[in-house]
Amino acid sequence: MAQNSFWPAESLPSVDISTPNAARIYDYLLGGSHNFAVDRETAERAMAAGQVTSLPARLNRSFLRRAVRFMLDQGIDQFLDLGSGIPTVGNVHEIAQAANPAARIVYVDNEPVAVAHARQILADNPNAVAINADLRDVDAVLGAAGAQRLLDFTRPVGVLLVSVLHFIPEDDRPGELIRRYLADAAAGSYLAVSHYTEDGYTTAKRELAERGKAAYQRTGTLPVARGRTDLARLLAGLDLVPPGIVWTPEWRPDGGDPELAAAADAEIYGAVARVTR
Repeated sequence: MAQNSFWPAESLPSVDISTPNAARIYDYLLGGSHNFAVDRETAERAMAAGQVTSLPARLNRSFLRRAVRFMLDQGIDQFLDLGSGIPTVGNVHEIAQAANPAARIVYVDNEPVAVAHARQILADNPNAVAINADLRDVDAVLGAAGAQRLLDFTRPVGVLLVSVLHFIPEDDRPGELIRRYLADAAAGSYLAVSHYTEDGYTTAKRELAERGKAAYQRTGTLPVARGRTDLARLLAGLDLVPPGIVWTPEWRPDGGDPELAAAADAEIYGAVARVTR
């Protein structure tokens, strides 16, 4: 996989490069180069033990691409990407602005590497911005200058919570966060969600997953598995776009994903829902 070739560690004084980070591990699994040795070593140990593979990450990225294109087809031209992570190949702005150069994108993350890289690649892009904020602080996100400048909630907006809600524990009320972000969204807005699950796990796979979580324990962002029923509860009140809550490669496939022995191997559910008033 790719090695970090973008910044020397000393250029990011606020980053703890001795502790693995979930966003940088995900970047590594996608073949990105914005990660450090500790992230690569953590991922490699988990993969060698059979606890983690890069397949769910790649399938999740493909789901993001299809969800954004679906929203574009519905006339959405502004996007709020919450917990966007490190912008690697196939970013929201690349997908959206290839179809509509005027599309506006606001990325939100609280990981210094993700925000620093996003700001650098967006330096000459007036219609995209990266905000350094915790998505759980809704007022800070929506009140940020970049969000105020680029997003108009009187018109439909596409809100993305892709592979991030499983890092939001129940104590932080993920369902309430969703409702707050969509509270002022115009009818016809959309929400795309993908979420790690252990539905479909065999006993052996569940045991491997429990051991694999130990690697993420060091990141301070331990994932919370939720089932289809849990995800449906979080999306209550929204109009699910067919085919509903399904494994990521089953959501409106376009032939671009590898064939799976079982759809549950994706380990992540995907769904898109429409805001109705």
